[in-house]
Amino acid sequence: MDHESTPRRTQWKGVLMLTLTAAIWGSAFVAQSIGMEEIEGFTFSGIRTLMATVVLFPFVLVRAAAARRAPDAPPPEELKKRRRRGILYGVILGGVFCVAGNLQQFAFNDSMPGKIAFISALYMFFVPIFGLLIGKRTPWLTWVCAVVGFIGLYFLCIDPHNLGAVNRGDVLSFLCAVGFAVHILLVERFSREADGVLLSCVQFAVAGVVSCVLMFVFEHPSAESVTRALPSLLYAGVLSCGVAYTFQILGQRYTEASVASLILCTESVFGALTSALVLGERLSGREIFGCAVMFAAILLSQFSEPITARLRARRNKDAE
Repeated sequence: MDHESTPRRTQWKGVLMLTLTAAIWGSAFVAQSIGMEEIEGFTFSGIRTLMATVVLFPFVLVRAAAARRAPDAPPPEELKKRRRRGILYGVILGGVFCVAGNLQQFAFNDSMPGKIAFISALYMFFVPIFGLLIGKRTPWLTWVCAVVGFIGLYFLCIDPHNLGAVNRGDVLSFLCAVGFAVHILLVERFSREADGVLLSCVQFAVAGVVSCVLMFVFEHPSAESVTRALPSLLYAGVLSCGVAYTFQILGQRYTEASVASLILCTESVFGALTSALVLGERLSGREIFGCAVMFAAILLSQFSEPITARLRARRNKDAE
């Protein structure tokens, strides 16, 4: 059976990995914002993704060696074929990630982190919309959850009394949301056919090389500024990229893309909580309400597939 026609069922281990991903991404908003005070966008993106590549590369070698020694290991030709496929898919993911990640990084020059988080999380809508264009069917309850999650996100990130004019950072964040929606759909497609750690490592290597080339063309990095930004780079590179994006790829093996996008957008919730814990910022009642609504949408989304399946079975039974 063609894997594209087989619906992917969400499992709790996928939900857990994606929730951890969102938690790390959310806390990284603080690191990204602080880092941009010292260095420019391509410099930050290039160094953080190359850091992630260095962290993940030993794990790629270990997993490849373990695959060769496994009792049920496929023939060497098959292993080489899988490796080539993983590298190809990683290059594609790296190109998309490079564009989306840099768009978000440059948005910090003109817009506030909360506003960036809100606009970037629009990928929760773009994923099911783009999915329709490629023949993916999204359960109606998942659409409801996306709308509820969007409402919660609005209360969390947007102050209606201080909206301000639309600026370049807002536009970049919107384009970033489109890019990450494409990235999520590609991860769902590729993660079932290639090793997740290899995909992640190649993705960051491609994004890092391209960003560093752009860094030397358009920016003027210095050792002093990079040193000052090093704590932010380490957090964003090792945890946000190396760990969290690998969790995303592994977690999406067990999670339908629309549900995955809804879980991942809770990075805004974790970003607000991290700001409160690390920077001493207090959550308002409006923000706490937004967090509660978003988590309610996530919990409800876990029942969308079984409820939809039960309703479909009942309709089929009535039609007989």
